[in-house]
Amino acid sequence: MTAPSPAVLDWLSRLIAIDTTSRDSNLPLVEAVAEHARSLGLEPHLFPTADGTKAGLVVSVPDAAGSTSGGIMLSGHSDVVPVDGQAWSSDPFTLDVRGDKAYGRGTADMKGFDAIVVAALADLVAEPLSEPVHVALSYDEEVGCIGAQPLVDGMASVGIHPRVCFVGEPTSMRMIRGHKSINLVRVTVRGLAAHSSLTAQGVNAIEHAASVVRYWRERSDAWRADGPFDEAYPIPYTTGSVNLIEGGNGVNIIPAECSVTLEFRSIGTPDDDRADVDALIAFCRTVEERMRAEAPDQEVSVEVDVQTMTAGLDTPSDAPAVLLGQELGLAVQDDKVTYGTEAGIYANAGISTVVCGPGDIAQAHKPDEFVELDQLAQCEAFIGRLVEHLRRG
Repeated sequence: MTAPSPAVLDWLSRLIAIDTTSRDSNLPLVEAVAEHARSLGLEPHLFPTADGTKAGLVVSVPDAAGSTSGGIMLSGHSDVVPVDGQAWSSDPFTLDVRGDKAYGRGTADMKGFDAIVVAALADLVAEPLSEPVHVALSYDEEVGCIGAQPLVDGMASVGIHPRVCFVGEPTSMRMIRGHKSINLVRVTVRGLAAHSSLTAQGVNAIEHAASVVRYWRERSDAWRADGPFDEAYPIPYTTGSVNLIEGGNGVNIIPAECSVTLEFRSIGTPDDDRADVDALIAFCRTVEERMRAEAPDQEVSVEVDVQTMTAGLDTPSDAPAVLLGQELGLAVQDDKVTYGTEAGIYANAGISTVVCGPGDIAQAHKPDEFVELDQLAQCEAFIGRLVEHLRRG
């Protein structure tokens, strides 16, 4: 078994100890990394949210000429999923190295990668580079990849346009070229409450929401039966599901409100995804019309909130990111994956992007989350080869 350097384990311990569950601020973590960057003579860029509770971070190591134009982006996210209701064998926010594994919330997803690239900053500044390197940390990846586009916009505002990006999500250090998009839509039906013995005086929000559920199930069944298909995926078609439903407040009350949250993970283009959302919105308008016909003089409505539309990834096999990764010893996984990442957002910004990082996605989000020490060592070695490559020019 190989193990990562003490510097990586030290940074991993520090990052794990900062609870960056998505509902909380990530500022303590990004400030710790920013302060480390300043100690190396680098000037970090922080891109705060409007309310100032979170921030994206980019630390750029310029090339030998002092330029930060182009270059290689090493991308992670700072947030983690909650530990609520999970039975852990150790404190999830204290790094616990047992045998050949490191346990803690975020070890696999994805503070292991974060620790490696932050620790590598010291090596990156030690000698001149032929291209700049940008270490980037986003926020709120776990709740819809919310922080990636503001990070792209922030980089553009300071003249940073990387040519290649490695997103360090756990892939067992194999390059992933493709994944599905992630789309979440919340539909809220507002009807009219009444006593359940007087159904004609109410407009049943749950019943009308059920028609939206039926529509979405039929749409999902059509994807499964009719495609389009891409056999590179383990589930080779776009999938849809109803993942949350809330409504009603009494067994003898016609419910006035019901909301359903719909998801679809698409193999199509962003235009295809937009068309599917538009079709859903059009159907919801017909539901609203039926509700108004039941109560012409009352305020009833169907509200559609598109919560996230995170682009999928489909990087060609001869793309710059793939070729660079192969030159540095990485293998390419032929199959595409069903989970989503921020990679599609970066690719849509014109950055050649692949997903590659230490650990197994199967360990993510679980109690006793872990990453194998050998995986951390493999990733650290890859970053070391990247540094040497950039020094040679």
